[in-house]
Amino acid sequence: MGLPGKEETFDAAAVNAALVGTRFAHKVQHFATIGSTNVTMLEEAAKGAPEGTVYVADEQTAGRGRGGHTWHSIPGDGLYVSALVKPEVPLSEALWISLATGLAAQTAVREVSGVHLDLRWPNDLLVADKKCGGILVESAVDTETHSRLRYAVVGVGININHAEFPAELAALATSLRLQNGKRQSRSAVLVALLRALDLELSKLEAGGAAVDLLPRFTDASTWVRGKRVNVPEQGGYTGTTAGLNEHGFLLVDSDDGVQRTVLSGGVREL
Repeated sequence: MGLPGKEETFDAAAVNAALVGTRFAHKVQHFATIGSTNVTMLEEAAKGAPEGTVYVADEQTAGRGRGGHTWHSIPGDGLYVSALVKPEVPLSEALWISLATGLAAQTAVREVSGVHLDLRWPNDLLVADKKCGGILVESAVDTETHSRLRYAVVGVGININHAEFPAELAALATSLRLQNGKRQSRSAVLVALLRALDLELSKLEAGGAAVDLLPRFTDASTWVRGKRVNVPEQGGYTGTTAGLNEHGFLLVDSDDGVQRTVLSGGVREL
């Protein structure tokens, strides 16, 4: 599964064996180089790929983040993974999948490296106010009901063994290695991530997200309550975060006295 301090050779067979008992067992495919795991997975999902299919890459040449942002990718340093899931979740609650993935990533990173990730709603993974990873969930609608998800592609990128970043990113980005001084096994992080994601999705499918997922995400994030923020949408405004609504969207008590609902990402600390 990879040795600390040494260049890791990704062992897909060992990863698949470690995922027995989850929806991802024996469905992980490894690529040395790929344009984008999410783009490729979306293409295969449209062709009927089975739930639980996972693509993981050593390098992405056209990696994407939320809002079309690009992703800095050095071969072997980061974890770049996309998973095809088909949870029984209403279309109106699709945001729950991103929040559940954030919790799964937080759990996995803590288990493997001891590093604590903060979750910046809805999809950023932070350490010490620097970005350590991100989540991009892209979904398709059930064409028969138009009210439920047909499938979702869950993309996760985590900076794991980066020893440094380009000058324009150094003040904004970090990695697990920079935080604890050790190389980490990408395979171990992947296994922990997929096992935690499987559990989170099973909880979602069992119902009760409003009394389980949303409170847990609120407790896991310093951004959901009491954070002074700038929000670029609705013409731009500032305010203090005030929790999540029942669908998982962020509430902000804006400085003009109005409580607003944030519908997209881009929230930044003042």
